Amino acid sequence: MQPRPENYKFDLDEALISVVGLKTVIPSDAFTADTLGTERLGHGVLIGDHGIVLTIGYLVTEAEAVWIRLSNGRVVPGHVIGFDQETGFGLVQALGRVDLPSLPLGDSDLVAVGDEVVVAGTGGRQNSVAAAIVARQEFAGYWEYVLDEALFTAPSHPHWGGTAMIGQNGRLLGIGSLQVQQVLKDGRSEDINMIVPINLLKPILDDMLMLGQPKRPPRPWLGLYATEIDKQITVAGISARGPARRADIRTGDVILEVAGGVVYNLADLFRSVWALGEAGVNVPLTILRKGRTMEVHLTSVDRRDFLKGPVLH
Repeated sequence: MQPRPENYKFDLDEALISVVGLKTVIPSDAFTADTLGTERLGHGVLIGDHGIVLTIGYLVTEAEAVWIRLSNGRVVPGHVIGFDQETGFGLVQALGRVDLPSLPLGDSDLVAVGDEVVVAGTGGRQNSVAAAIVARQEFAGYWEYVLDEALFTAPSHPHWGGTAMIGQNGRLLGIGSLQVQQVLKDGRSEDINMIVPINLLKPILDDMLMLGQPKRPPRPWLGLYATEIDKQITVAGISARGPARRADIRTGDVILEVAGGVVYNLADLFRSVWALGEAGVNVPLTILRKGRTMEVHLTSVDRRDFLKGPVLH
């Protein structure tokens, strides 16, 4: 599954030099420590001219220490510039000399199903996958996350977090986020990677570099993990801190309506909540619990208020 240089019109090995490894350390009392761990490993890619590394946000969220392993074998410290909850992107500033080329940004809107791409991890061709776009469609994550249109690639990269998806012109088209499964026509399933399209970064990049986050109102957050079971939206877990726990939402509750409007899937649920206003807005839910329908009101919050900010050493 490794990419071969002769199959591409750009210098493959030169492009792969821009992909770096990331190791982050997160305090044990961090909000995300229980769910994402206190030591995280993944990838990133150099963009721009000043040692900026683009990665997937969960690798660097609440990190107190960041180490960047460059393609030439050197390891330099890094500083988290910021991360965006809505898109999932994270940015890191290298605090040592880099002297490596960066990868130019491409246009992910031009990608079509069937296009061949490289999903690259740090370490060159042997840690990269020759893949193809198998879908571009909506994606909803149980942690109150929705992309209107994500990119999906196969075969799957086994260490997907923060990988660089490189197009046929040698430009960066997206950042690897997850491994999910798709069901094939014969009933079998295969692992595929979900990629966050690079065009989602372009409108917010300057704000993230200057402010650490996009200049937009924070979305209301409920602090629940939901999933779709038998065509019902079921609460699969509750954050240890947050509005859902305070409102006594329980695992197993079925969410029927948001503010009187029926919700049919995860994306519908989250968008209905966000449509009510910014963080702090009251969120009325109609839930089904053990055969009984009931109304519950949650006062939403800004999820970022629970997270430790970047620390510069």
